[in-house]
Amino acid sequence: MANMVRRLAAAALAGLAVATLAACGGSGGAGPNPSPAPVPGATPNGRLTIGIPFDEPGIGVKDGTSYRGFDVETATYVAKALGVPEANITWKAATGGDREQLLQSGQVDLIFSTYSITDARKQVVDFAGPYFVAHQDLLVRRNDEEITGPETLNGKDLCAVSGTTSAANVLARYQGRIRLKEFSRWSDCVQALADSQVDAATTDDVILAGFAAEPQYRGVLKLVGKGFSDEVYGVGIRKGNTELRDKVNAALKQYVADGSWRSALNITVAPSGYKIPDPPNPGSA
Repeated sequence: MANMVRRLAAAALAGLAVATLAACGGSGGAGPNPSPAPVPGATPNGRLTIGIPFDEPGIGVKDGTSYRGFDVETATYVAKALGVPEANITWKAATGGDREQLLQSGQVDLIFSTYSITDARKQVVDFAGPYFVAHQDLLVRRNDEEITGPETLNGKDLCAVSGTTSAANVLARYQGRIRLKEFSRWSDCVQALADSQVDAATTDDVILAGFAAEPQYRGVLKLVGKGFSDEVYGVGIRKGNTELRDKVNAALKQYVADGSWRSALNITVAPSGYKIPDPPNPGSA
């Protein structure tokens, strides 16, 4: 009887140990492999400063001293693969208009901030990835039946963030037909829409879906749901740092292959109702 009690106690302790280990992941531990194999020598000082959005629900949000969202999960995973624990990451706000400058000035090592890969940007920064493909769309007020796509925006006030592909796309395609109002943050655009200061806001559908699902906007705003561009997200890296680019690409490949990519999206983005797409092919940027 005593032997049986000892065996049962040992089994209970073993189960507790497994449960404790399973609960110990940080924000980067959403997937089945929360501790990717690190790349020796990837970061000589064992620290990284990473630019992310601070006000994009589901993607990157600063909440007090904590950070959450898909770009945060992705950055944390990649950092771990480079040998940098979450505690050694310094997060810095990276908004639409300042991402290139942050990299060029050395204020950040990497940028994970819904950063669409374009030929123009490739002239001044390097990209790893892609790690996600979104589509530019429109956010309108819930009772608006007139705006059903960009072709119905004639004479309307449209909000976008300056320095983004969203603003550039609108100016290139619809200049003269749409009055474009530019703000420095997406949250300002969305609030202006809710306050009837503009008729619509435009950026990537995954960002707009996150805002529409926020408690203060649920039932107030809606996503039109007719994407009119491909926005291929990459990791911004200072121009010429091909060694770091290659190591980030290797980490992103592992991120997709081990299931962590999809798990992170299911936790951060899927609750907004956004349909999770198939993963892209990292390294093809």
